[in-house]
Amino acid sequence: MNDGPPVGVVVVDDHPAILSGVEAWYAASHRPITVVAAGGSVREAWTPPGSTADVVVLDLQLGDGGPAFPGLRRLVDAGRQVVVYSMRDDEKTALNCLDLGAATFLTKSEGREHLVEATLAAADERPYMPPALAGALGTNARTDRPQLSVREESVLIEWFQSESKELVAQRLGISVRTVNSYLDRVRIKYANAGRPARTKASLVARAVQDGLVDVNDL
Repeated sequence: MNDGPPVGVVVVDDHPAILSGVEAWYAASHRPITVVAAGGSVREAWTPPGSTADVVVLDLQLGDGGPAFPGLRRLVDAGRQVVVYSMRDDEKTALNCLDLGAATFLTKSEGREHLVEATLAAADERPYMPPALAGALGTNARTDRPQLSVREESVLIEWFQSESKELVAQRLGISVRTVNSYLDRVRIKYANAGRPARTKASLVARAVQDGLVDVNDL
């Protein structure tokens, strides 16, 4: 997407070279992206009043501590859109980040193109599936798939491929309230199966894991 409002970002990483590189990548974006705060602690994400930060880009490995999963959870619980950008590339870490509510997960080896596009997608609350995450989901076999009705599946897939619930309602000939009802049922079924999906990104991940939609269709 080439058009859209400017995006404010907080970058949390403890390597100065990464911070400088990411800021340069954003400065060259086709859509304005401004780094409003940056540093090596999750505390940077709690920007002062008046600052506009639509997205938090979070490195999982900060300092000598373990993965910053508690910080990720706090940010998600506060309603922040978080793009995890990490040296770690294992399937378990990627899926754990999505389970905690991250908008998406990228490895640092995926570079400028994917980080910029993932940031814009998170700002617009659109799902984004970079190659490493697609690979992790594609190899993850789940046996605890909830039983969705045909209508629930069709609403879910249509939502993934639409820009709004209003557009889903128009395409399927139902009301927005009915769309929300179907999506709520899907979330409840996943929660009951022990695989909660609080965000659109995590629902996309569940659908890919369960074979409801192919990565290439997204």
